[in-house]
Amino acid sequence: MVKQAVIKVRPWCPFCGQDVDAPQEPVQRKMNEFKVGTCQCGAVYTSDPTGFNVGSAMVECLVYACDDNWDFAWELTADEDYLTARIDNYDELTHQVYEIKNVDGRKVAGVLYFVRLTKDFAELSKKLKDHRQKTDETLLKSESEFVIPPMEPARDPKRKKKKAVKSQIRDFVYSGDIDALVDYSFDDAATIRYMQRLLYDPDESKRWYCAYIIGQVCARLATRKPGMVSDLLHRMYESCTDSASTHWGLIEAIGSIIAARADIFGGFARHLLMYRNVPSSRVQVLWALGTIAEKSPEIVRNTPIYSVFPYVDNPEPITRAHAIRLFGRIKANELKNDIEKYKDDANLVTIYENGLPQIVSVGDIAQKALAQMTEPATS
Repeated sequence: MVKQAVIKVRPWCPFCGQDVDAPQEPVQRKMNEFKVGTCQCGAVYTSDPTGFNVGSAMVECLVYACDDNWDFAWELTADEDYLTARIDNYDELTHQVYEIKNVDGRKVAGVLYFVRLTKDFAELSKKLKDHRQKTDETLLKSESEFVIPPMEPARDPKRKKKKAVKSQIRDFVYSGDIDALVDYSFDDAATIRYMQRLLYDPDESKRWYCAYIIGQVCARLATRKPGMVSDLLHRMYESCTDSASTHWGLIEAIGSIIAARADIFGGFARHLLMYRNVPSSRVQVLWALGTIAEKSPEIVRNTPIYSVFPYVDNPEPITRAHAIRLFGRIKANELKNDIEKYKDDANLVTIYENGLPQIVSVGDIAQKALAQMTEPATS
């Protein structure tokens, strides 16, 4: 008996009927997003390989069609401003559409979700994108404060390598002996682990200082061993995601590392936004983004930063203070009127700069942010 052939076809655009290419990872990777593609007719599509996240795929497809302009996307009306369609039984692995949901023992339940803007709104979206890019370039054209550290001297391969001792590394951290910590980091990978363990200190001021020191050490270590620092960032993010472990100091350390070498690790910044809605991490996320923005505002501007705009009016002084600090540094003129409301806010908050606490009023932070927004750009 001949086994019945499984019918399969290449995916097509529901709007124009042309075959579409396999969706790809976006050029600028964000969180919680799907692979995307564009048809020759102008329609865009996202792939939900499981079929369980079609709602999220729909949202991301619409935003992608609007050139990542969330505000513009929310103003559109379905069936009037844009059309939608979907193709079921899509297999992302083979880029085929099957007539059945099980192929070679593998479940096929993927969905290709399509969105096509009407001509007028497609043109408007492009104009808004061009305007946004020109505005950001103008706002962020001020002289960069970011300085790449010099290359660390090559270590003598015949030297006797130093062995890290936990108590000794702790003393180096609290005394701010970065030179010694860099030397030990090159010789013994355990140095980084011992520094990371100090982030779990119940003393908040020690955690912040340790995070700053880790950033400074990694900045120099990255001149010769960027892979070691990249692995550390990955591990830290994994620890933040692990609900079974506490992540005291991790967000602060991640922000310090990225800020110190945004030229290498700037791509890690957008992942901080995954923790923006976690109450125990919200302030740290805003602090980390603000610290990165101090010297590399364009890195932060290129993240989905609109998602934290509402925090400018947060009822907690410490939260809105960190939000205002961040928005001043990225010259978020969209929020200028909101920030002006807090020029006379007398609430005192503690903000850590370079590992040390500074007590300042929300009003002072707001006034500084407004001044930063009006600083003339330099060529």
